[in-house]
Amino acid sequence: MTDLLLHHRAEGAASAPPLLLGPSLGTSYALWDEVAPELSTTHRVVRWDLPGHGGSPAELIGPGAEVADLAGLVLALADSLGIERFAYAGVSLGGAVGLHLAVHHPERLSSLAVICSSAHFNGARPWQERAERVRREGVGWLADNADARWFTPGFTVPRLVRDQRDADPRAYAACCDALAAFDVRERLADIAVRTLLVAGRQDPATPPAHLREIADAVPGATLVELPGASHLAPAQCPRAVVAALRSHLDGVPGRGTAVRREVLGDAHVDRAQARQTPFTARFQDFISRYAWGEIWTDPTLSRRERSMITLTALVAHGHYDELAMHVRAARRGGLTPEEIGAVLLQTAVYCGVPAANSAFATAQRVLAEEEEGPAES
Repeated sequence: MTDLLLHHRAEGAASAPPLLLGPSLGTSYALWDEVAPELSTTHRVVRWDLPGHGGSPAELIGPGAEVADLAGLVLALADSLGIERFAYAGVSLGGAVGLHLAVHHPERLSSLAVICSSAHFNGARPWQERAERVRREGVGWLADNADARWFTPGFTVPRLVRDQRDADPRAYAACCDALAAFDVRERLADIAVRTLLVAGRQDPATPPAHLREIADAVPGATLVELPGASHLAPAQCPRAVVAALRSHLDGVPGRGTAVRREVLGDAHVDRAQARQTPFTARFQDFISRYAWGEIWTDPTLSRRERSMITLTALVAHGHYDELAMHVRAARRGGLTPEEIGAVLLQTAVYCGVPAANSAFATAQRVLAEEEEGPAES
């Protein structure tokens, strides 16, 4: 038994920062199907199955189990993968595992996200009764009403309902035992790791008040409430969950926003954010997260080299307003007027003389403005 590990799936580059994703009771790692691929562009994502769920052996857990036992299995999985410290996000029981890790193993976590979960699960008796019935009757009756417990009316994810129907009754009942015994309310103030709470506004199992209780007790915690989400928010509202997790994992300010400010200047970014509307919000997030948070942070090329490439591309496509902005950025990044001129001269050969002519006029205007006074940030 000690040699067995939780079934898991790893996505993303092995060298990327590790992120472990925990599931809700009754589901497999398929709960994260719409979220994990997005997060794997920046993280080494490892999502795991509870004992007796998905591909994990049922014998990993037994009657009278506690959340501490599940947390120990997660740490064993991380150790087997050579992961010492990791970000963690979990839903419901998976979120309880995260809270236990933050309280008892804070040295292993770089950040914590608790989604549609709680510091306690409404007392022991309901879970003890569920465990007793599952041991008598199996889990079929739970699958029959899974949609009502997990989603808003009219929404379903057949794969997850099938996961509930296929769960091993013994392991499922043992997980109920763990929920029955779980209560870390008295320890929440001890959590020092950066913490995000995500609540589904229409979640009947762990309503927003449960997440608010954690947010109020954990120093510096952030609470996000998702409209239209019930208990399995990553399946029902994956885009909103991805956005919340990305912001949380990047920190405040986000990595992309920080780099964007370093290259383009605070004034430019402030103007762009001031002009942002609900219509353009996702595009602005895309720019900060992808262009600045992933491409400009790639250490393969220096920022000087990226500035030269960007100038060339803007000349080639005739984007002279953007060219002016990036001439300023190139100067801020250390390129001399002579180096900028050399880049534009090369564009005359490969992009055409008329394009280079317009580019030189734009760059000359910007450089002249710099000589006359402080450069626009």
